[in-house]
Amino acid sequence: MTDTLLGLDEPPQPRAEAYRVLARKYRPQTFSELIGQDAMVQTLGNAIKRDRLAHAFLMTGVRGVGKTSTARLIAKALNCIGADGQGGPTIDPCGVCDPCRSIAEGRHMDVIEMDAASHTGVDDVREIIDASRYAAVSARFKIYIVDEVHMLSKNAFNALLKTLEEPPPHVKFLFATTEVNKVPITVLSRCQRFDLRRISADKLAEHFGKVCDLEGVVAEPEALALIARASEGSARDGLSILDQAIAHAGLEGEAVTARAVREMLGLSDRGAVRDLFALVLTGDGAGALNQLRRQYDLGVDPLAVLRGLLETVHGVTLAKVNAAPDAAQSAEERQARADWAAALSFPALHRLWQLFLKGHEEVGRAALPIEAAEMALLRAIHASTLPDPGDLARQIAAGTVPAPTATATAPAPAAAKAAEPAASLPPSFEALVEALDRAGSLGLAVKLKQGTSVVRYDPPELVLSGARPMSADTLSDLNTALKALSGRAWRVSFADQPGEPTLLERERGREEAAKQAILDSPMIKAAFEAFPDAELETWPGQRSA
Repeated sequence: MTDTLLGLDEPPQPRAEAYRVLARKYRPQTFSELIGQDAMVQTLGNAIKRDRLAHAFLMTGVRGVGKTSTARLIAKALNCIGADGQGGPTIDPCGVCDPCRSIAEGRHMDVIEMDAASHTGVDDVREIIDASRYAAVSARFKIYIVDEVHMLSKNAFNALLKTLEEPPPHVKFLFATTEVNKVPITVLSRCQRFDLRRISADKLAEHFGKVCDLEGVVAEPEALALIARASEGSARDGLSILDQAIAHAGLEGEAVTARAVREMLGLSDRGAVRDLFALVLTGDGAGALNQLRRQYDLGVDPLAVLRGLLETVHGVTLAKVNAAPDAAQSAEERQARADWAAALSFPALHRLWQLFLKGHEEVGRAALPIEAAEMALLRAIHASTLPDPGDLARQIAAGTVPAPTATATAPAPAAAKAAEPAASLPPSFEALVEALDRAGSLGLAVKLKQGTSVVRYDPPELVLSGARPMSADTLSDLNTALKALSGRAWRVSFADQPGEPTLLERERGREEAAKQAILDSPMIKAAFEAFPDAELETWPGQRSA
């Protein structure tokens, strides 16, 4: 009776198998399952076919791109004996022979994995060196996989050098690291290095879709695209996020939605970012602050909002230069960016980028992030409502905007000079450079003064010497500045002939002439005769006058 009550007469219940996270469950078991590393797979395949295998390999790249998985795949490829037991090294290991299965399960005696983060000393390396002298027990090669190899101490690296350079023929070393710059060059020179790339967001989203199909989970394409972006090129990070998103979805049959992923990751809703960006462009300060606070109340990090605005400005700029759109974009987002690209100029977009970038930096280190984000938005709104400086100069010149200095008293000299160049075309190239300087194009004026040789100056036409070419960016800036200065389009071209001396060369020539005129005066000659060691000194701003 007691045994019955205790349940001792009941058969033992089978223990439920522990859940395996997606990042472990879907670790690649063949090279064909390794996504985003086609160049490395091709190189390894050719090396195996031609029997040109290196004795040491180094895999480097960011976390989660497949470094350790690649090392295990190489171990399987080198030790596979095929389903019939007669096979040799192959880029397509069978996965069913005993070496393949034992390596995949991490129990093969001749494939030794070591974590260098917890085995950093020279004694740990000495154990590898001593054991490498003995032949493999059952495999074709004895393989040492050292993860995070950059964590080894300097003495450990030095102890490994000789064995790494001339290992026994039955030994292969496979190293993996995320910080290859910390690995000594003496070690790098003894290894065949493979730089594993970040996996593109498109390939990650496609991979996550296949995983969802295998798991029987329904997921929105936009949700998978968001997870792929958040993983930043790491398949492991992405699968961990997907695992969390599936758990967040709840009961079986509920789909993984983009809205749920945004809430889970604390991402700013892309539609809300577009609305906020539109409010900034229209100068609606109160509406923009309300929109920001609404997202903040939903748990969105202010830093994520600024990041979303930066992505929007970048996307609009790419749309303006007709770059290929992101495949993960919705049609609504693509249309909005196209409309903004048509309405905004490059200077305005560059100004917004700098303002949001500055705001992002301030929010990141601010004691009050939401307040810093609000101030950054207001600063951007204020700047977005200001007219372009060139347009403002033309409006003032045309009389459509009252000059700010037009008061009851005489206008300030600086304001009067700034308005002069726009009223008429400068009579000479030197006057043109001075006008650009007064208009605020100081950098362009310096370039024109120091390095521009003029063949013909006939406003609004300017012909420059081709012997001193001008960069495309400088030429574009010059055309824009000249149009803003005069209100007319200029024709700037180059001629294959020498031009006049540059303004700087002319200025130096005048200074030399003035100096020589002083030296030729009778008084100065007499002074030098009386004092032979004397020198004539000039000072900045001296002129022949």
